[in-house]
Amino acid sequence: MALWYIAAFCAYFVKGLCGFANTLVLTAILSFGVDNIEISPVELLLGIPMNAVMAWRGRRRLQASIVAPLICYVLSGNIVGTVMLKNINAAPIRALCGFVVMAVALEMLACTLRPRRAKQSKAVLAIIGVASGVCCGLFGIGALLAAYIGRITDDSETLKANISAVFVVENAFRVCLYAILGVFTVHSLHMAALLLPAGGVGLLAGILSGKKLDERVVKTIVIMLLLVSGVALIAMNI
Repeated sequence: MALWYIAAFCAYFVKGLCGFANTLVLTAILSFGVDNIEISPVELLLGIPMNAVMAWRGRRRLQASIVAPLICYVLSGNIVGTVMLKNINAAPIRALCGFVVMAVALEMLACTLRPRRAKQSKAVLAIIGVASGVCCGLFGIGALLAAYIGRITDDSETLKANISAVFVVENAFRVCLYAILGVFTVHSLHMAALLLPAGGVGLLAGILSGKKLDERVVKTIVIMLLLVSGVALIAMNI
């Protein structure tokens, strides 16, 4: 149980710092001993209030041109990912999660080395959105969205606000899917309630730290953490 508390605090500390990667961190810490079908429902229930807080904090930075199309694409991929969650082996999911973690980390590194704002592409937007929807349905990961939004926004606060707004709608939609498909259990509801204080403290600590730390240092730490976690997940599940 202590590992769950540590994972919740670390995951939402990272969420407070950069607006995403909480699911990556939570899954990376817990996947070595817990099946993904147990992690995803708990993380989803924790994520709803956390994303709502982040979106409300940055409500003046929300951009409909970013949020609206991404919500549509993400929701379209959610059903496929959620159905897969119920019907595929846990080990391949963990390995796939490792590849996703590494891909996101490398994308973040590329953006750091070439910090130019990119133009929006409808084709790229659709591909990333649907892929993120599938990933969200499988294990709640929406960091692919962060890689895209990070390229078309000017600062981290705008990124945090817009990606959190997308997550709020996606989370609500996925709650309905999980309920219909019977993914939620009494245990997952109980675990989410127990972990909410740890996640809340982590989120607050991350937000406060983000105001004091150099953004480049924070990004470097997160990238290194994701790369190591991704390699470990792949090595242990292939």
